[in-house]
Amino acid sequence: MAGTKKPDRSATTVTTQEALDFHSRGRPGKLEIVPTKPMTTQRDLSLAYSPGVAVPVQAIADDPSRAFDYTTRGNMVAVITNGTAILGLGNLGALAAKPVMEGKSVLFKRFADVDSIDLEIETEDADEFVNCVRFLGPSFGGINLEDIKAPECFIIEQRLREVMDIPVFHDDQHGTAIIAAAGLINALHLTGRDLKTTKLVCNGAGAAAIACVELIKAMGFAPENIILCDTKGVIYQGREAGMNQWKSAHAVKTDRRDLAEALEGADVFFGLSVKGALTDKMVASMAANPIIFAMANPDPEITPEEVATIRDDAIMATGRSDYPNQVNNVLGFPYIFRGALDVRASTINDDMKIAAVEALANLAREDVPDDVAAAYRGNRPRFGPEYIIPVPFDPRLITAVPPAVARAAMDSGVATKPIVNFDAYAHELSARRDPLASTLQRIYTKVRRRPKRTVFAEGEEEQVMRAAVAYANQGLGTAFLLGRDEEVRETARSAGIDLEREGIELINARISRRVEAYTDHLYSRLQRKGYLHRDCQRLIKTDRNHFAAAMVALGDADAMVTGITRNYSTALEDIRRCIDVRPGHRVIGVSLALCRGRTVLVADTAVIDMPDSVELADIAEEAAGMARRLGYEPRVAMLAYSTFGHPTGERAERVREAVRILDRRRVDFEYDGEMAADVALNADIMEQYPFCRLSGTANVLVMPAFHSASISTKMLQELGGSTVIGPMLVGLDKSVQIVSMGAKDSDIVNMAAIAAYNAMN
Repeated sequence: MAGTKKPDRSATTVTTQEALDFHSRGRPGKLEIVPTKPMTTQRDLSLAYSPGVAVPVQAIADDPSRAFDYTTRGNMVAVITNGTAILGLGNLGALAAKPVMEGKSVLFKRFADVDSIDLEIETEDADEFVNCVRFLGPSFGGINLEDIKAPECFIIEQRLREVMDIPVFHDDQHGTAIIAAAGLINALHLTGRDLKTTKLVCNGAGAAAIACVELIKAMGFAPENIILCDTKGVIYQGREAGMNQWKSAHAVKTDRRDLAEALEGADVFFGLSVKGALTDKMVASMAANPIIFAMANPDPEITPEEVATIRDDAIMATGRSDYPNQVNNVLGFPYIFRGALDVRASTINDDMKIAAVEALANLAREDVPDDVAAAYRGNRPRFGPEYIIPVPFDPRLITAVPPAVARAAMDSGVATKPIVNFDAYAHELSARRDPLASTLQRIYTKVRRRPKRTVFAEGEEEQVMRAAVAYANQGLGTAFLLGRDEEVRETARSAGIDLEREGIELINARISRRVEAYTDHLYSRLQRKGYLHRDCQRLIKTDRNHFAAAMVALGDADAMVTGITRNYSTALEDIRRCIDVRPGHRVIGVSLALCRGRTVLVADTAVIDMPDSVELADIAEEAAGMARRLGYEPRVAMLAYSTFGHPTGERAERVREAVRILDRRRVDFEYDGEMAADVALNADIMEQYPFCRLSGTANVLVMPAFHSASISTKMLQELGGSTVIGPMLVGLDKSVQIVSMGAKDSDIVNMAAIAAYNAMN
């Protein structure tokens, strides 16, 4: 259960100096403003400001909704506080809250591509605060209130919601409530409880606690089964001490007067109070399989270790990242605002919150991808007592929560710009998180229209199994898993992978009825290269690359993916024994790289070591063809250390000759060279060479050698923050892709989809 595992705090423990250094090094703070339009020429300035800016000004004056088209308003949220309840530190003032608010803005951008700015308001007076914020509406698409103490936070949020026509959301209340409710749904499911009959005790009657109670009531929790407690004990009907209108709304008729009495026989404990509030005796008095959400920060009401010494049937959640089931608001606010902004919602209502709850709960029940396991040091979460809430680095959050929120806004009538195509919207959201997703999505969409049979050669590997399941689940076609049946099934069982589903087929090379046909095929190709028939039979029976490649060669599969257990060149050598080069083509590797919003193809990144001029010309043609298949009109730059004759040298001459060869071939795409990388990629530098035949910056880069291509793409990925897919194998007569050794399941699925896509062309 959640309390039985010792947590690893090494990734979350930081020293005081580390924290100060992080916030101070380089440019102080965590935010900067970067223009989204060029600001390099006088004309740019004229368009950005005077006189050009007058045009959108007038357009917005004529139609205020055009502000969403011509300004940042539609993707801009204000993160606002007065610093009266900073984390668990209390009232330290507006200025002291600024690091937290900057951090909130960073999270908005990191997780949902929402731009935001922090505003710290130096007043504790609710009227002054409201009057300050209410007039900021034209600047923002939404208001995120943060770290404001109760009861002022209730007053401020309610009044701002009444006077503003954009979403106003106090995350300390509703964010915590949404994440906790999602975890509660799954905990109830695991323990076989019903929402309407479960008994819950909530200790703490501040902003987050009251929001939790209000939300679960809106979801169907019976009011009489919820007991709210504060520092004076149970909030019961008739109590007068320490009461206010928000507490009174949740008073119940009961003879229980303190937390200990309230918890006797209770099913659920929600703690939003202080460290130590929940005692061993209280835990022991709860019902069987108790659900304990100890959410006080930074120290919970009771720790999982303490609960584990009392009973072993509890499901636990806390607010800390060093324990399982973290109630972390980052799972909510970025994605809730994303959905609200995208339909231009006028508010965030209960329907939208409940939609977010259900989306999060459902996501936790799905199989977890490698991206999540990698972010948590390889500890793959699986739905159960220690995983009832998704983890913050799950890349699927962006496509799970915003669509649910947006649809609820539309259904409840608060959306002013409804979404017409939710499939397209999900693709757009995915592209916000993964910049190559839009390109990949085109591939996925086309493959779904004509699903392909893809063989996964290393079928006994866990990440390959996960990739095969994802391939089948996404409607890309049939996944053939190649391996020994018992080993495959045993690995799948221990990893919690369900292979008993449509679209997954297991193939054992040793007992396949196609061994003889594949052996004959391989022998016909290798008999004059020193191979005996029994050599070929051994390769087919014992080497999965040879078996898989023969499947594709003889039409028993459409495509193949391999590579996680052996290096690229070895895998390619195995495959080429079974599959020919496409007539008139050359085998090369092409990597797809995206950096700062620009996608480029880089070739050859995998095959030809030191290409001569003819080979460079061939590489250019292959890469241009791949660019077109991916939906790009190629502009090919033949790269070198020199630019159009300066400086001169033998290797630069090879590139110049390759350009002359392309001239003679009269190819149907733009190309030029030799040129340095900055000329190819920088429009201003390219303008210094008016004779350059490229109509714009290059999107296909042909490197002068394999080593420069491989080094440059790896440097882009590691130092430049680029996303790189590949190398993608191009030029074979059948469709095969080779992934990097140790690739994650998401990488394998992408390459399998690319292999299936290439099988269509």
